[in-house]
Amino acid sequence: MPDPLVLAADVETELVEKRSRFLTRLHRVEDLDQAEDRIRAARRDHPDARHHCTALVIGARGDAAEVNRSSDDGEPSGTAGMPMLQSLLHAGLVDTLAIVTRYFGGVKLGAGGLMRAYTAAVEQAASEATVLRRTQLTVAELDVPLAEIGAAENAVRQWAAAHSAHVEPTVYSARAATVQVLIEPSHLEALAADTARWSSGRIDVRASGDRLTDVPVSREAG
Repeated sequence: MPDPLVLAADVETELVEKRSRFLTRLHRVEDLDQAEDRIRAARRDHPDARHHCTALVIGARGDAAEVNRSSDDGEPSGTAGMPMLQSLLHAGLVDTLAIVTRYFGGVKLGAGGLMRAYTAAVEQAASEATVLRRTQLTVAELDVPLAEIGAAENAVRQWAAAHSAHVEPTVYSARAATVQVLIEPSHLEALAADTARWSSGRIDVRASGDRLTDVPVSREAG
C-alpha cells in the first residue's frame, strides 16, 4: 500500500451548487478531542448554517486502531458524511477532519445531487491541500570528532539535499558529536560509502532504528 498523506496546513475552500454554499475545512487532528473542538468552532463561526457535516480519518498508531467516522448532521442519510469520508480515503489522507458547512440556497438538490456536491467539496479541498507523506525512515548516525564536526555537517547536509533525506540536530558530548540523518532504508549503503569517501575512512555510519516521519511530497508524486 502507498504511504498515507497528512496535511501540512489546514485548508478552506468554497463550492456553490444551485445557490447552496458548501464551505469546506480540512484540519489536521491527532485525536477525537481535537476533532470535536474543530467541529464546535465551525458551529460557532457559522451559527446560521443548516448543516455542519463531517468526516474523520485518524491513522493507526501504536495499539490504537484506525478511526473512520462521519456525520450527515441532518442531511438525508448517506448523502453527506459517507461521501465525504470516501473522498478523504480516496485522497489517502489520515489524521484529517473534513467539515462541510452548508448554507441552503433555496433549491433542493436531491439525494444524488447532495452526494455529488459533498463529494466534490472535499475533493476540491483535498486537491488544493499541501500534503506530507508519512513513511518509515532509517535513523543513520555518524560519530564525529569535535574538530571535524563543521566539515562533517556540511558534507551530510549536501548528501541529504541530493537524496531527499532529513538532517536532525547534532548531539554533542565531551569528546565527540553525533550527526543524525533520516534516510530511506535503501539509501543506507550509499550514505556509508559516500561518508567513507569524504572522511577517508575515519567515520562510520550505523543504523540506530527506524522512525515514522512526515516528509514533503509533491501532489504529482502523491
